[in-house]
Amino acid sequence: MLWQLTQMLWVGGLWLIHIGLQPALGRIGLAPLLIDEVASAFEVLVVGFAALCVIFQALVLVQAEGLGSLWRDFRGQVLLMALYACAMYVAVRVGWPDAQRWQVFSYLVLGFSGLVLVMQPVPGWSGRVREAHP
Repeated sequence: MLWQLTQMLWVGGLWLIHIGLQPALGRIGLAPLLIDEVASAFEVLVVGFAALCVIFQALVLVQAEGLGSLWRDFRGQVLLMALYACAMYVAVRVGWPDAQRWQVFSYLVLGFSGLVLVMQPVPGWSGRVREAHP
């Protein structure tokens, strides 16, 4: 259940800002430059939060499937890709702030990694219904 909750928070937050917040601010009538500044500030916070959640999910995967699952399991590979996208976003933002397209690219890689991860099964759950403990 922690896997799904963490996943919902970071993947949902990423897409909420990209699909929900920016268009909503545009409909309110704010200036485009102000919309970009507000969305950029929120993106930094959400990418940082996503990095923490991805690390937590990696720990859950390692606890359920073993350390080798980070390399062998598709979920582990997607988590490593998401962590790489977080690092790339921060590195480009700090080291090359004029490269807006690289920031958008790494943000979208992170978002699509999250969507791919949503479609994967939960670690440690083999598809059968678990029995309740008395």
